[in-house]
Amino acid sequence: MPTLLDERENLVSTAWLEQRLDAPDIVILDASYYLPDGGRNGREEYDEQRIPGAVFFDIDEISDDASALPHTMPPAEKFSSRMRKMGIGDGMRVVVYDGAGLFSAARVWWMFRTFGHTDVAVLDGGFPKWLAEDRPVEDGPPMMRQPRHMSARYSASSVRDKQDIHSAISTGSAQIADARSPARFSAQEPEPRPGMRGGHMPGARNVHYKTLLNDDGTVKTTKAIAQVFEDAGIDLAKPVITSCGSGVTAAILTLGLTLVGHNANSLYDGSWAEWGSDPDTPVETD
Repeated sequence: MPTLLDERENLVSTAWLEQRLDAPDIVILDASYYLPDGGRNGREEYDEQRIPGAVFFDIDEISDDASALPHTMPPAEKFSSRMRKMGIGDGMRVVVYDGAGLFSAARVWWMFRTFGHTDVAVLDGGFPKWLAEDRPVEDGPPMMRQPRHMSARYSASSVRDKQDIHSAISTGSAQIADARSPARFSAQEPEPRPGMRGGHMPGARNVHYKTLLNDDGTVKTTKAIAQVFEDAGIDLAKPVITSCGSGVTAAILTLGLTLVGHNANSLYDGSWAEWGSDPDTPVETD
């Protein structure tokens, strides 16, 4: 079987995936998730129509129950247990998509990689591109998959917490790339979750996740991605911590960095949901 790669590592095309819908070693995940004020429900949309054979990955449920923050990384034991029940095991190729094109799929891509499962890719253009090309869909109750064994090995170097951000700000050990919109970054637009201040972490650079995408929702070329980061003031020769509202679209920046060969990056899991709701953390709006 050909590798997961089309033209770039970690991405597959809709044509590639349609040709392999019946491949026994490939599992497709619908990881659709939307902001609280988005008016959409990923699970309901999955039930209405999905790529044939897709399994729903619930970002909110497959998270750390002990955390007060939204959908933070679960313990390795919980992740492996959930994957086992979903029929996702070691040695399987995982392809992730979402209903927005590229919004939450990269988060699940990053989760698998953080837990040591690197044979994972994002569907370029996601479900909107799949539908636009009139590719097959299914609805109704999904078929249950047989349990598989999954070994999860947590990579702490991929994840950053609030103390790491304080350290990066004070020492300059890493740059912070914020994936939120420019209006949220500069506190010109309210946060979608109550109780949060507007603005950004001191010294952070705004790299809105949408600037990494083409008009059709596909990911830009590696040359264009590198230019986006450089135009935002990110030095690709130095470490980068990605952040956003709650750790979801930050993973799109992580994906972009990975595509351009930048491996010294990590993701702030608490993101602005943690930083912006803490009255003691420093905030800038300029």
